[in-house]
Amino acid sequence: MPSIFEIFGYKIYFWSNENNEPIHVHISKGIPSKNATKVWLTQSGGCILANNNSRVKNNDLNNLLDAITSNYFFIIAEWKKFNCTDEVKFYC
Repeated sequence: MPSIFEIFGYKIYFWSNENNEPIHVHISKGIPSKNATKVWLTQSGGCILANNNSRVKNNDLNNLLDAITSNYFFIIAEWKKFNCTDEVKFYC
């Protein structure tokens, strides 16, 4: 599970073998896990919180969502490399 970047002490990363799910990232502090906070990227260039299983504080979460949106194209490029494809499926 490759780490994409780290910000405010949180890791933003992909998780392997997720059954061909649409593009998304996970967020956690410390050891990454499959069940960490999940954020979907949207086709319109934003992101949507899928769940906050890592219980990220609201203020931190808002800042992290802004950082994810700001790195939208970088995340897509990394997703394509990670999944060895030029195709990207979006949640919405």
